[in-house]
Amino acid sequence: MSAGLDLGFDDAQQAIADAVASFCRDRCSDAIVRAAASEFPLALWRDLAALGVLATATPEGDGGAVEIVAVMESLGRAVFPGPLAETFFAMQLLPAAERARVATGEAIVSVGTPPLLPWAKVAQVFVEVDGDAAWLGDARGAIEAVAVLGGEPWGRATLVRRAALGGVARAHALGNLGLAAYLAAAGRRLVDGAAEHARARRQFGRAIASFQAVAHPLADAVIALDAAVTLARVAACEWDACAPAAPMRSAAARLAASRAAECAAHASHQVFGALGVMRDGPAFFASRCILQRVATPPGPLPARATLLASLGL
Repeated sequence: MSAGLDLGFDDAQQAIADAVASFCRDRCSDAIVRAAASEFPLALWRDLAALGVLATATPEGDGGAVEIVAVMESLGRAVFPGPLAETFFAMQLLPAAERARVATGEAIVSVGTPPLLPWAKVAQVFVEVDGDAAWLGDARGAIEAVAVLGGEPWGRATLVRRAALGGVARAHALGNLGLAAYLAAAGRRLVDGAAEHARARRQFGRAIASFQAVAHPLADAVIALDAAVTLARVAACEWDACAPAAPMRSAAARLAASRAAECAAHASHQVFGALGVMRDGPAFFASRCILQRVATPPGPLPARATLLASLGL
């Protein structure tokens, strides 16, 4: 990696990030995020697809790994609902016909290991993953709804494998980058909200932000989240440059962002106090989304395996 690597987005990448951020401000309000826990916002998902976002880094779409990171930073800040990282993962594997359906929002993808599958109740395309192997599958029989922490429409289903899919290592890398960017941005949203609350909330005649027990955990969270963003952008640049270390850095970015976002959620809940556990409070849905996405299939185990293998362990 060059010592002079510029981690800022160029004009085109920044324009993409700004366009998605503007879309989220106009269309993805906190009320929409809350409502998505009970009913998937299909119209919103299709409008996002119409921007060309879901086709990023595919033969039919534009951009590469850096563009995925730019998009996911904006989507994470909005806590945008839906199988975003899973879609970027699947789009590296699917045949052209299925890619086209997913890219336009006509079909939603479920990625996982049966019988428990995320987004299965609203999915039309199913990808079964087992380590470095993946298959395009079809759901057999009824899909049983399963309640999960994030309120997402998971299901219990049986899949019939239709075809083996190649390029799983590439899919893991781009999925990891997308998830890392999303989690870091969602974590920063929580911390910024907690910091604003701490500046306004007063105890013993002064703002609680002046207490070290409040300020220091938030500062630590910001440092960890900024490091995760940096790592994701470095990994994306290296991936687009076909650097040998890119898969390892992508895995590291996912793990770093997962840990940083979880710690940010914990610190923010501590600052918000009782407000943090209220269903309609300022932290509930964002923190629940973070905790759910950290564990969503294909999960952190492939990233850990990649990172350990790079260290010869």
